[in-house]
Amino acid sequence: MRKPRILLATLIFASILAATQDEDFSKVQIKVTRVAGNVYMLEGAGGNIGASVGDDGIVVVDDQYAPLAEKIQNALKGITDKPVRFIINTHYHEDHTGGNAYFQKQAPIIAHDNVRKRLESGGLAGNGSSVHFDAKPQPKAALPIITFDHDVTVHLNGEDIRALYFPAGHTDGDAIVFFPKSNVVHMGDDFGTYGFPFIDVGSGGSIDGMIDAVEKVIAQMPPDVKVIPGHGPICSLEDMRVYVKMLKETREVVQKALKEGRTFDQMKQARILDSWKKYSGDFITEDAYLETLFNSLTGRTSGKFIKHN
Repeated sequence: MRKPRILLATLIFASILAATQDEDFSKVQIKVTRVAGNVYMLEGAGGNIGASVGDDGIVVVDDQYAPLAEKIQNALKGITDKPVRFIINTHYHEDHTGGNAYFQKQAPIIAHDNVRKRLESGGLAGNGSSVHFDAKPQPKAALPIITFDHDVTVHLNGEDIRALYFPAGHTDGDAIVFFPKSNVVHMGDDFGTYGFPFIDVGSGGSIDGMIDAVEKVIAQMPPDVKVIPGHGPICSLEDMRVYVKMLKETREVVQKALKEGRTFDQMKQARILDSWKKYSGDFITEDAYLETLFNSLTGRTSGKFIKHN
């Protein structure tokens, strides 16, 4: 089990940190899976795509990378000949929004206010320390033309598709998307299966916000809901419970060490997260996650990196 997870994490890390022109997307195949009801999941490179498909057309959640846009379009055509009606972005990272300019030629993009702001301005993203990258400003064509500050509902295909804002989780613009009739939820990157999470502290993300988002979704979902994670296979509510338990336990350990006055280097040398080392991967290692927790809990962001040996 460990090898596939590490491989997935490596691919995610490479896809986020490397410039897309250096990536070879020609061999990427788009895999289509029916999740439940009229909701499908598309996998390629980058974040998982959700799609509500019906007589009214298609609502797409996230659109991966620009070079994959035509492949994604062809995969959708393999499901239905109906047009794309709306695209929803769960957050601003390129592996979830790279196809925006392509798809916005056919349908409007919807996202939280902060997604548009961050796509427009760019900036330094990352965990506040070793994991960081430049998010380049995007052209006007890629910017969402419909934004919201709390939630928005798209009434299509007999479904009340609701995108709800969860502050300061993976980023400061996270939307979790609910398909109540189909009994499916798309978590964006507030929940993934590649191990320790990437929390973009530099873009307003936090461990507290991520825990809050996952717990609130768990509390309001039926036990048999199908979960589309930001990355990884279709999951269950129990998978999310295990995930949030890890988040809370690791946060508690670092909070305790901070109250004791321990420095980051002391925490690192003591290997205080070793009990959860099975979650360590090539993307977010144990040390990188410790940095994330330390920076999040002490209010450090990009530009104020931890000083350590």
